[in-house]
Amino acid sequence: MDNTLLLVDGSSYLYRAFHALPDLRSPDGHPTGAMHGMVNMLRRLRADFPAAYIACVFDAKGKTFRDDLYPEYKATRASMPEDLGKQIEPIHEVVRHMGWPILMVEGVEADDVIGTLAAQATARGMNTVVSTGDKDLAQLVNDKVMLINTMSNEKLDEAGVVAKFGVPPNRIIDYLTLIGDTVDNVPGVSKCGPKTAVKWLALHGSLDGVIENAHTIGGAVGANLQAALEWLPKGRELITVKCDCDLTNHLVSIEESLIGRPEDKDALRDFFQRYGFKTMLKELGPNSGNPGRFVTPGTQPAQAPLFNSPEGAADPNGTLPGMAVIKGEYETVTTTEALERWLDLIDKADLTSVDTETTSLDPMMAEMVGISLSVEAGKGAYIPLAHRYAGVPEQLNREEVLERMKPWLENPDKPKLGQNLKYDAHIFENHGVKLRGIVHDTLLQSYVFESHKPHDMDTMAMRHLGYTTIPFVDVCGKGVNQICFDQVELGRATEYAAEDSDITLRLHQTMIGHVESDEGLNFIYRKIELPTSVVLQKIERNGVLIDADKLATQSNQLAVRIAELEQQAYELAGGPFNLGSPKQIGEIFFGKLQLPVIKKTATGAPSTDEEVLQKLAEDYPLPKILLEHRGLSKLKSTYTDKLPKMVNPNTGRVHTNYAQAVAITGRLASNDPNLQNIPVRNAEGRRIREAFIANPGSVLVSADYSQIELRIMAHISGDEAMLRAFAQGEDIHRATAAEIFGIAPEDVESEQRRYAKVINFGLIYGMSAFGLAQNLGIERSAASNYIERYFQRFAGVKQYMDETRLQAKARGYVETVFGRRLWLPEINSPNGPRRAGAERAAINAPMQGTAADLIKLAMIAVQDWIEQEKLGTRMIMQVHDELVLDVPEAELDLVKQKLPELMAGVATLKVPLVAETGVGPNWETAH
Repeated sequence: MDNTLLLVDGSSYLYRAFHALPDLRSPDGHPTGAMHGMVNMLRRLRADFPAAYIACVFDAKGKTFRDDLYPEYKATRASMPEDLGKQIEPIHEVVRHMGWPILMVEGVEADDVIGTLAAQATARGMNTVVSTGDKDLAQLVNDKVMLINTMSNEKLDEAGVVAKFGVPPNRIIDYLTLIGDTVDNVPGVSKCGPKTAVKWLALHGSLDGVIENAHTIGGAVGANLQAALEWLPKGRELITVKCDCDLTNHLVSIEESLIGRPEDKDALRDFFQRYGFKTMLKELGPNSGNPGRFVTPGTQPAQAPLFNSPEGAADPNGTLPGMAVIKGEYETVTTTEALERWLDLIDKADLTSVDTETTSLDPMMAEMVGISLSVEAGKGAYIPLAHRYAGVPEQLNREEVLERMKPWLENPDKPKLGQNLKYDAHIFENHGVKLRGIVHDTLLQSYVFESHKPHDMDTMAMRHLGYTTIPFVDVCGKGVNQICFDQVELGRATEYAAEDSDITLRLHQTMIGHVESDEGLNFIYRKIELPTSVVLQKIERNGVLIDADKLATQSNQLAVRIAELEQQAYELAGGPFNLGSPKQIGEIFFGKLQLPVIKKTATGAPSTDEEVLQKLAEDYPLPKILLEHRGLSKLKSTYTDKLPKMVNPNTGRVHTNYAQAVAITGRLASNDPNLQNIPVRNAEGRRIREAFIANPGSVLVSADYSQIELRIMAHISGDEAMLRAFAQGEDIHRATAAEIFGIAPEDVESEQRRYAKVINFGLIYGMSAFGLAQNLGIERSAASNYIERYFQRFAGVKQYMDETRLQAKARGYVETVFGRRLWLPEINSPNGPRRAGAERAAINAPMQGTAADLIKLAMIAVQDWIEQEKLGTRMIMQVHDELVLDVPEAELDLVKQKLPELMAGVATLKVPLVAETGVGPNWETAH
């Protein structure tokens, strides 16, 4: 334990604890969720950061000097939830029992008290650690003051502030003044976002410099800046944390008044008993026994996940202590009266969790069996609509219920929550209802907050709530004995379905604080993932038209070629064999033909996997034929044979599913069918794209970003040579070749440009000298020489890569330009190959992830434009960096002009974004 002051932003903790945990209750019904959270958070914090001096700082009641300065200050903040208000006094009590001095100073905010204490500690030569989720406090950071965020395990020192915000701590006030603070209702410069603020401050040095040069800044945002000039000084005053508050009536000195004390076990025992904290009470032991999980500062108890459970441990059956208080009140709605009562509840609710039960996982074919609802944790309802087993009780009429619910379901002002609501939106639309008002989705919250973990509801419930949900197989069985949900008995169906809505609501209450506590994650969630989900549902529903006759012809042609390859393989092998049998291939390769063994399987047998075949194919004909045979066989079975069978009988189109929460980089995955995996490097794959056709009277328009990942590399690294090449519209590969070979761009030969292209893309994917040598077919020493020259010419890229590796190791993740967090669990692995793979991913993931963010923003912008203009154009596919639209010929000129503008305008990078379009009757000619 050193000479450190540990400060907690108690007011921030209150809300985060309240929203991070379910609606727990004491035996007499008093809300306790925030109390549980505070105890856990403070215990963990004190164990992780042993400090001689500690304090928990809360806002005092009443107005502050900021309210006098600006009456609208915090005017847009919602009033404190009633259940949180009931927990304030008990929280103050338990915090004191835990040995924390509490400070509340009238007339100033908790931030100002923290700023003053940090300044006093710095003057005394102390280090200060401030635990908060408030970005405003980043202005306090210096070589003696560090911020930590217990929700995200983020630590912000001076370098961390620059990495997160793009400006040093002494410019945070200027930065926040420009962008404003919507949470506190402090206006900034209209339309001035973080990137614009960072740009202005980098250019002009400070807010004063920006103000002095406002007349030189053009465009709409420049006009907005000039309009805000009179306001900015007041905005700066509101945002500036006071570091000179008079605390004389509240403490003598840090050393005398803020000494951390041991927990008062007797007082805690009484408190835990009073509020029903069973597990914590048990941990305390008898009066003179075990001191519990927390021991005096300086020792290091076992670390546990901060929010694994409200009291840090689950009981043997997987249910959290106290969870029984809110479990199991589920109603089966089979009468009009009950339906009307629930309609009244959801109409008045701030948020309603909605889920559907159906006959199929295929969203375009599934029929609705029932609807479940929840507006309060622990309570829910199931409305059965189409159960069909013998002796089923009378149910409400599906069409009548949907007609009655339609005004609420389609009302964008009635907030709705779900787990993968994209699927449920399809189900409602199958029955003539367009689901609107989707404001939260737990699938996407989990994906944004913890992209590297599973996002299914059952796993999340155990991970975040310690709660074991009813498995689907327990309700419907599995295999040949599995029944459809419409055959499930109503009581059992209610237990399962209403639990889904209830647990979704609880998960939302637990996870939303994690997302909202980080500006970048909140942007990704609200501005990218949620609206993307809505757009994807529309794209999926639009579907794509295919030419089944063309595919049948291609299938026959492939069958002929596959048969020819089989005969060639038999001749080379000296007789027939099963081309799909690794065992037989191995016997022929390494026994009969004596080909060299490249690598072995886990059992010690020579491997015949794809990598081995690729290597052997460089020198031997049979492996090359097998590779071609495999590729064509896959094309035939996956596409030319299968696609015609996947045409929806109701729409006459193929409808893929876009999985939004799979790749940690943010990229979408396409399945049933996978439209992103059709090979484009061979003629057969390209011919399959010819079967994707436009509607009669329309054409297909394809638009994709040009060299997007290299442009993102230029932006992120800030490399001057790359920025210059893109700014001047040069051919980046030719420009790179000119730099590497030390010649003028006009003297670059085609082979040199090819080398540069391989190097450009290879290095951002972490290609080594060995890999580059293999790819180019050159000596390793030559490849090393090229890489060395590349980094000499593009020093900014080298610096970015080095810094990113270090940052990834320190934080466990990297981020996209927009703040998407890309986790790298193996970045500090003791396993060398795994660690190396994670280091390569650390370099490339920000590029891939930012590209994924950009194409999602483009989809949103394009769909908004289509709807605003009421066009007949439809987006029908998204494939990596490409959008494909079905465009009526009358709208073609408009779309060709507007589409690249929209895609290029979704973000402002240091280099221009460029989108290129193609047009044709089918996907291949358009692409």
